[in-house]
Amino acid sequence: MSVVKAVAFDCDGVLADAGSSWAVIHSHFGTGDPSLLQAFLNKELTDVEFMREDIRLWKDVQPRIHRDELFRCYSGIRLMDGAREVVSELKERGIHVVIISAGVDLFVSTIARMLKVDDWAANGFEYDGEGYLLDEGICRVSAWNKGEMVSKLHRILGIHPSEIVSVGDNSMDLSMQIEGSRFIGFNPARDEAHAAFEHAGVPVVLGTDLRAIWPNLFPGETLGA
Repeated sequence: MSVVKAVAFDCDGVLADAGSSWAVIHSHFGTGDPSLLQAFLNKELTDVEFMREDIRLWKDVQPRIHRDELFRCYSGIRLMDGAREVVSELKERGIHVVIISAGVDLFVSTIARMLKVDDWAANGFEYDGEGYLLDEGICRVSAWNKGEMVSKLHRILGIHPSEIVSVGDNSMDLSMQIEGSRFIGFNPARDEAHAAFEHAGVPVVLGTDLRAIWPNLFPGETLGA
């Protein structure tokens, strides 16, 4: 097994104990349309179209939404058990740690600062000059093509794909596994995700303690509670 030089984490449901940073905003406004989510999962909507529809639902309830209100939606969200210890130990070993998320940048940036990761990428929103939400989202990370960001990491760091491990909780995160790299399925968000991980032949770690991935990163080792 190759030496690990970089680990790329999804954020929602992996580093953060929140199923979806988008769903948190829906909860705040009392919105949400399961048919839109299903259409996105069926690839009938693009990332940009899905974001646009989410924003429309929120603004139907409250036409003027300030950036600060969106940020406050995430107050109280906590780190996944073991996340701080895992990231800290990886960095102690000189391993490059990044977050690659199709979630909301307001949230992901906060998690990135808390964990002191080396870099992060996430999606976001457009605002007017006063900080009020506009109608379009900003897609920096395609949920179905996270591998594009992992490939950039491989090129920028000048490391072999076999030295990169990605960690995610849903089937879309499997796109992080570029050819030659490794992937760990953590705490699958849905039965469909668990089935996709098993079909892909990747290790699956159940439970909500991120330290449980450690033996898959470093065989023969554990990271204690």
